[in-house]
Amino acid sequence: MIRNGLRTRPKGTKPTPAGTGPTAIDPDLVRTLATLLSDSDLAEMEIEKGDLRIKLVRHTAVTYAPHMQQPVMVSAAPAPASFPAASAPEAPAADHPGAVKSPMVGTVYRRASPDAKPFVEVGSAVKAGEKILLVEAMKTFNEIVAPRAGTVSAVLVEDGQPVEYGQPLLVIE
Repeated sequence: MIRNGLRTRPKGTKPTPAGTGPTAIDPDLVRTLATLLSDSDLAEMEIEKGDLRIKLVRHTAVTYAPHMQQPVMVSAAPAPASFPAASAPEAPAADHPGAVKSPMVGTVYRRASPDAKPFVEVGSAVKAGEKILLVEAMKTFNEIVAPRAGTVSAVLVEDGQPVEYGQPLLVIE
């Protein structure tokens, strides 16, 4: 019975202990549903039966690894004298004056369609204003054009890769 917005029980009845009764949630059921969710490609699952409603949502963390860094092997032992000393690493592509950076967060595409050839490859000569990549953001494909004429010396992204704002995409020299 509901009175003044508060749920009350009829006179002469005993309170139902927590976790029992027709609307009690079975922890084993929740575990089973959670297992089904984690074993499937589903991101969300909602079950309703009478007054009982269970909603499970999978939250996934997305992380992006820098694509310019190469794995570095570190050794505590000194290198043998017969090996030449390692040279200093080159300047990161982000600092390169010819780096073309992503103007937005999205997914980069190197070709117009999956069966088409890439817009540019390493060694391709490009003109200022020529389409070199696509970045999809919010279901809109945005053309990335060459800011200046030159030769593509490095392509720093893979087709279909997520990119961040300001991330270097390729280098034109």
